[in-house]
Amino acid sequence: MTIVFVHGVPETPSVWNSVRALLPESTVALRLPGFGSARPAHMRDKEDYAAWLAEELRAIGGPVDLVGHDWGAHLAMRVVSSYDVPVRSWVSDVAHGWHPEYQWHDAATLWQKSPEGEESLAGLRAAVPGSGATFGDVLRSRGMSAELAQEVDAAHDEEMSAAILALYRSAWPNFHADWGRDLDGPAEVPGLLLAPTGDPMARPEQDREMARRLGTGFEELDGLTHYWMLQDPERGAAVLRRFWSSLDS
Repeated sequence: MTIVFVHGVPETPSVWNSVRALLPESTVALRLPGFGSARPAHMRDKEDYAAWLAEELRAIGGPVDLVGHDWGAHLAMRVVSSYDVPVRSWVSDVAHGWHPEYQWHDAATLWQKSPEGEESLAGLRAAVPGSGATFGDVLRSRGMSAELAQEVDAAHDEEMSAAILALYRSAWPNFHADWGRDLDGPAEVPGLLLAPTGDPMARPEQDREMARRLGTGFEELDGLTHYWMLQDPERGAAVLRRFWSSLDS
């Protein structure tokens, strides 16, 4: 059994380092194309990223336990609902994005516009780390560690900006509008939805409603932020292991 972790936007696989260090199982942390790596020209929208993830999972072999954060969580939900992949279970921490009534946060709404999105991300790239105006600086308020913030700022180039715009612009008005058609009832693969209530952008009631709709497990992470895996990796690892143990029993 391999545990596969998928990071979000605008992150790198390092977001999972602390949790992975606490797990004795074999783990893999994938890197989304364009986030510190080259992005193939054909990867133009969220469906292309989902197809990429499906191919990565097939290459790893299975069954796997899939854990996604932020955009990695959205891609994980798409893959388990619409692709033939060797997944035993999945975990998502932003399922509210699939709720019929979900509305994107202000930053996403800005990035979905042109040229406002390009200008916003160019400003983040040009800012000096530590000034409070880089991607890493901004995300410190949501729980990103100083170490990861530095790595994100170093990796944030025009390629990453283009990847971010491509993803967000293909996800309007929310994931329910198109992907939700294939995930609108009990999920065939066992899942767990996490709701870190300390995140200023949290929507725990929508997360809870999605858990009811999909027939998945649900756990609120009281007091933890969007970056729960960095803020309290021991608690995060314990939640994951309880979920996996319940599958074995």
